[in-house]
Amino acid sequence: MLQLKTLTLKTNIIQSPMAGCTDLAFRLVAREHGMEFAFLEMLSSEALVREARRTNGILKRVENDRPLGAQIVGARPEVMGEAARIIEDMGFDLIDINCGCPVPKITGPGGGSALLIEPDTTKKIFESVVKNVKRIPVTVKMRKGYFDPSGAEAVRIAKLAEDAGLSAITVHGRTRAQGYSGTADWQSIRRVKETVKIPVFGNGDVMCGDDAKRLLEETGCDGVMIGRGALGNPWIYKSIESVLNGGVPTTKPDLETIKKTALRHFELEIETEGEKMGVLKCRKILCWYFAGQPGAAEFRNKINATTLAEDLRRLIENF
Repeated sequence: MLQLKTLTLKTNIIQSPMAGCTDLAFRLVAREHGMEFAFLEMLSSEALVREARRTNGILKRVENDRPLGAQIVGARPEVMGEAARIIEDMGFDLIDINCGCPVPKITGPGGGSALLIEPDTTKKIFESVVKNVKRIPVTVKMRKGYFDPSGAEAVRIAKLAEDAGLSAITVHGRTRAQGYSGTADWQSIRRVKETVKIPVFGNGDVMCGDDAKRLLEETGCDGVMIGRGALGNPWIYKSIESVLNGGVPTTKPDLETIKKTALRHFELEIETEGEKMGVLKCRKILCWYFAGQPGAAEFRNKINATTLAEDLRRLIENF
């Protein structure tokens, strides 16, 4: 059990926000397979305050999609604070501040991982968000650094986060310069954990239960945030829980189970996004499920040429 201000979590395994991935359909499938806590896709604070149409789509949720956090990204302290106030008023359970996104359209204006090298701005953002949030926990997710591989930048920002009253920190063990290449540096997560007293989550290269157990042992951190390991693999949460509770990893599901789950995810995308958008999104999603299976490349080519839900459904059933 983990307590973050007003939020009580039964497990210390949580799902990372991922742009283009952790939408409503993804979260509903994951919850059916053992995930407890998740985030929306990353939200632009500027767009949220302006009530941008695309942001409203990201905010889509249903009653049983909880506990649920929202992650905001931006570089202007007053706008980040206002966005946080809006998020809390909407009834979300946690607000996370993005100090980790590496993509140029986010870092260019000074947001995401660019905040790692702007501690004065980051401090003001932390203070503005905490000031505007009255009840729910505020957390931050960061990379270990921008260019600096030592982890010193993450340590510096972690101290600012703790001093500002944030409830927890997540550290992805890669620099912004690395993107998603190379290996995550878990020792940088340990450095942050040894620096602050608030809970620290480790993130990066956790693809199975043994990875999660090793990360916790090597870093001493309080929990694990799952990222790409959950794409097309909603069974990962129970497998990790089994290992952490002294059991064995759950076995990889057979093809029929994978197809059944992929179909469920597909139907939810169509239901929540409409046929046109649902089919487009599922071209990527279904590749996650069937990666590594014989015939996966041919399947990918076929679904990328498909525009109708009926045809896509048939391709899944006949895989």
